[in-house]
This record gives sequence, structure tokens and C-alpha cells, in this order.
Amino acid sequence: MSASPIPVHRGQGSQPVWDLFVRLFHWSLVSCVLLNYFVLEEGDPPHEWAGYIAAGLVMARIVWGFVGSRHARFADFFPTPSRLRTHLAGLRAGAAPFHWGHNPLGALMMLLLMALVLSLGVTGWMQGLDAFWGEEWLEELHELLANGLMLAAAIHAAAALFMGRKERTRLIKAMVTGVKERY
Repeated sequence: MSASPIPVHRGQGSQPVWDLFVRLFHWSLVSCVLLNYFVLEEGDPPHEWAGYIAAGLVMARIVWGFVGSRHARFADFFPTPSRLRTHLAGLRAGAAPFHWGHNPLGALMMLLLMALVLSLGVTGWMQGLDAFWGEEWLEELHELLANGLMLAAAIHAAAALFMGRKERTRLIKAMVTGVKERY
């Protein structure tokens, strides 16, 4: 299935978009990331477990990207060069196509965020191996990835607010209720 963009200027409406799994995944991942970055002590077992849970959530989301509901499937939103070009051209022209699911830039950000979480899981796990115990470069890489994740997450949140206003949608509410509304 391919994404079905709808011009921004079309009227109001609402549509179920994010299924329960996607919403639970999203908010559980947000919780793990925020706990690990701001609350839990680096290297302590709760930090490690939150990281493993986050990586497991991402792996489950990848599976769901192939077997889940329509807007959860990668085929619905995968950011191909053509989709990205069309979306960027529309943004520059002030009339980007509306997508009920992820727009191509949102999809690209989602993939980046998931790749960063998985990279953090791998580098965190590696730090516990005898072969890499105490390796400063690995600790620095893990910290760099964590900071990169937080920066990307902040951009993601700001973009959701910006695009919500631009597209006249309630994106944050949709990630809670599962229904994307246009006003």
C-alpha cells in the first residue's frame, strides 16, 4: 500500500490512524528514553534494563511495521526519494500534501530515532562485555548517541507542533487517542 496524500486545503475530518500498539510503543519508548537520560544512573541495572526495554520496543515496532495496521506499516509511509522530493517541493510551494499517516519527513525522523535507540542498546550492551570493558571510546560514543537522540527527539516534538499547526491537525492528541483530526 502506498501513502495517499491529500492536499492541505481540503476541509475538516477525522480518521483513526495510530493503533493501540503504535501508541503504547510511542509513549513507552518516550518513558524509557526520558528515564534513562534524566533520572536513572548510568551503568546501574535500572538504566540497563530501561535501555534493553527501549531496544526491544523498537524491534517490536519494526515487526509491526510489516504486519500492523495500515498506517503502522512501512509501506504506507517509507520515505522514498520520490516521496521526499514531492513533500519538500510542496513545503517550499506552501502546499505540502497532507498524509493521514506519517509524512515523508516524519517517517525519516521516526527511522532515525529508532536507529539511535537501537545503536544505544548495542553500545550499552557492548560496555558490559569483557572485550570492551572500560573502553573510553565506547562510553563516549554511547553518550554522543544519547545526546543525538535527545536532540532528534526535541526536533521531532517541535516538528509535530509545527506541522500540526501548518496542517491544521491535532498530532499530539492523535498519538494519545489514535484519531487524527483536521480542523
